[in-house]
Amino acid sequence: MPRRKMHVTGAAEAPLRAALRELRTTLDVPEDFPPEVVAEAESAAGSPRLPDRDATDVPFFTIDPPTSVDLDQAMYLSRRDGGFRVQYAIADVAAFVAPGGLLDAEVHRRVQTLYFPDEKTPLHPAVLSEGAASLLPDQTAPALLWQIDLDAEGRTVATDVRRALVRSRAKLDYEGVQRQIDAGTAEEPLALLKEIGLLRENLERERGGISLNVPEQEVVERDGAYFLAYRAALPADSWNAQISLLTGMAAADLMIAAGTGILRTLPTAPDGAVARLRRSAKALGIDWPHHVSYADVVRSLDPHNARHAAFLQECTSLLRGAGYSSFTGGELPSPAVHAAVADEYTHCTAPLRRLVDRYAGELCVAFCAGQGVPEWVLAALDDLPKEMADGSRRANTVERECVDIVEAALLKERVGEVFDAYVVDVKEGEPAVGTVHLEDPAVVARIAGGDALPLGERLRVRLTQADPGTAKVQFAPA
Repeated sequence: MPRRKMHVTGAAEAPLRAALRELRTTLDVPEDFPPEVVAEAESAAGSPRLPDRDATDVPFFTIDPPTSVDLDQAMYLSRRDGGFRVQYAIADVAAFVAPGGLLDAEVHRRVQTLYFPDEKTPLHPAVLSEGAASLLPDQTAPALLWQIDLDAEGRTVATDVRRALVRSRAKLDYEGVQRQIDAGTAEEPLALLKEIGLLRENLERERGGISLNVPEQEVVERDGAYFLAYRAALPADSWNAQISLLTGMAAADLMIAAGTGILRTLPTAPDGAVARLRRSAKALGIDWPHHVSYADVVRSLDPHNARHAAFLQECTSLLRGAGYSSFTGGELPSPAVHAAVADEYTHCTAPLRRLVDRYAGELCVAFCAGQGVPEWVLAALDDLPKEMADGSRRANTVERECVDIVEAALLKERVGEVFDAYVVDVKEGEPAVGTVHLEDPAVVARIAGGDALPLGERLRVRLTQADPGTAKVQFAPA
């Protein structure tokens, strides 16, 4: 899932879409699935491997954007013995994808779903990702059913995961969930999302972790022209994310106890990266006293505030260096911890959109059942980190290039105009080259020319180039 989300509405102009099509060609992004792969997926959709356990009596619900149909997760929350029980169903992709088959090979080639502002390039054919394998409402589907028991403070006291048939009863979206919870009309299984989410956020604070609620950038039309604006995440987004984080941490604990697995890791950010972020904070008017931690500063931000939203975008720079590390024989990788989570963690809740999650789920099911790990899983462990790294690099390139294209498309008619901006970075050894963040629109771009740039200060800048597909956005001091 992209760090810097960007969405283009149907009204976006044709040159932008043309540039995005060209980008897909340049990056050799997979197009339609080969016919033989689609045929295999269609066959699997009609005859998946079904589990013995039937949990269709549990009234699960999903929470996703309104238009999403590739639904990886469904949940049901309840109280138990002074604490809580989280039942979290994850799409059982392995029930449909035969190891070593044509579909499996194609999924390994794609690695993860790629998100463009105008469309996505899926990991699995739609007949699975948006059909038989998706946890759509009123559809019975195989799943990996996690049961995680929590105490009154939200701490994990017991974990189990096994295969089961599930049936979601409702497809909810974030805004609707937020309205119900705020109005007090949500039934207990949904109302508990806030209660459990807040408890897990408190525990995250306690262990020194941080979740970045990065606002989505959206292309909006205003007076016949197009602009970039931020759309802030809702508290319900964060509460929902805490359930996924809880499961990823529980999965990592199972793997570590068994001595075999694959972790999502992130080293502690180097001092230079934190120093750069402090300069960005100063440039954007964010109060960050030296005695206050990065995590506490982030928690103090209001994503509805444009400057705060811009700083949250800058904060994603500290996520660089995230990767995957597999291990066997009980010897953990170094680092084993994900610095932002501040604990051991793995990806296991989005198998429709990310390759590694299928393998993580299989490992955990085997460990909980006391069975041996399938050979096809063990055989893939050594190569998975590199596969995921290659896939992540491509996804990051797509994200970065898409931002450049969208910004160029929206500003191409404004070359020569002057804007108010803040200098958020200066290139080492080249004091006249750096990065500026515009007040309006929500653009971060390169600046070059003139005298040494005043780091952390406001500056009037002139747009010197912007042409989607040929010239990235660039400014010069006005």
